[in-house]
Amino acid sequence: MKFQLFIMLFLSSLLITNQIHAEQSVYPSIIESAKDLPLYSKVYDDKRDPFKDAQAAIALAQKTNRNVLIEIGGNWCTWCHKMDAFLAKNPKVYQELHDKYVLLKISVSDSNENEAFMKSLPPVQGYPHMYVSTNTGTMLLSKDTAELLNNLEYSTEYWLTFLAKWQVTNNKENIDDSTAKG
Repeated sequence: MKFQLFIMLFLSSLLITNQIHAEQSVYPSIIESAKDLPLYSKVYDDKRDPFKDAQAAIALAQKTNRNVLIEIGGNWCTWCHKMDAFLAKNPKVYQELHDKYVLLKISVSDSNENEAFMKSLPPVQGYPHMYVSTNTGTMLLSKDTAELLNNLEYSTEYWLTFLAKWQVTNNKENIDDSTAKG
């Protein structure tokens, strides 16, 4: 009986070890590319100046011909962590996001609500909340991230559709659509 238990534990540990190695081999490019991202693209930090970060994000977006995706949330936000985990586990979505957008994370928290910056944006409907801006600072979209969920899980299909629709090559079409509607 002890021998069977030992074999089961040994095989389970091998299975877990193989799964960990498989996941690490899938994500090395994500880990490597994350090293090159500006700090404002990686973390919510309520001590950062959102105006300076926005200027830096717009400058980078202009230099690289991308839009800016502004993500409002915080370290306290469970859904923000779920979204980050989803992106880490979905290399295609992660790559599309960073190829087509400069990600700007803005922290809102009890200790710093970044009121002055938040007043310049349309109202937040929930957290995390996203905005898409052109690389000249023109606001294109305010988006409730719940729209990217399918059965309470972030959807690869919904994310890829969203990223494709609002990328820089579609700026004129999206600006024209929003002007015609509003």
